[in-house]
Amino acid sequence: MMLGILCLVLAYIAGSFPSGLVIGKTLYHTDPREYGSHNTGATNAYRVFGAAGGLLVLICDVAKGMLGVYLGQVASQMGLGSADTQIYFMIAGGLLAIIGHSCSIFLKFKGGKGVATGLGIILFLAPWETLIVFCVWAVIVALTRIVSLGSIVAAILVPITMYFFNEPLPLTIFGLLAALLVVVRHKDNIIRLLHGKELKVERIKKK
Repeated sequence: MMLGILCLVLAYIAGSFPSGLVIGKTLYHTDPREYGSHNTGATNAYRVFGAAGGLLVLICDVAKGMLGVYLGQVASQMGLGSADTQIYFMIAGGLLAIIGHSCSIFLKFKGGKGVATGLGIILFLAPWETLIVFCVWAVIVALTRIVSLGSIVAAILVPITMYFFNEPLPLTIFGLLAALLVVVRHKDNIIRLLHGKELKVERIKKK
């Protein structure tokens, strides 16, 4: 049982890993929080480091979500649950990863919006829905160059697609909670969108 609890703690710690900051300082000797949106996520990493840096941060953040779900699955197998309750522990592991990403223990309980980490979670739990949501996100970003808009719309679509694919109720509820979390984390972006002041995804010049 203690190993199961440890797995859930590790899910939070894995989510807390500040991918953008570590990659920025290690490979580019730059703190992404000093530029653009002052965020450590993949979008701002693209603005500051370019396509390669942004993609690397994206992959790491998606992997954190997938790892969180996997650790939840392992926790269930370590005496905390059963075959009937395993989905709940997988969801719990994913939620802990998102919480870690948004409130990182390594960043004084600050962090990113949780979109890429959430993508990793639904990729693990609901791959077909992930494909649909990602395609919608990609079209919106391609047309508007505004990642936050694509992320908000994609997040809202997650529980809707889960419902139409007849996913288990706990998973659909998780999708709804994750969508609400993403929208709340984007409240400042929503205000800027309404005022036409939201940043577009484009490279910036560092001083």
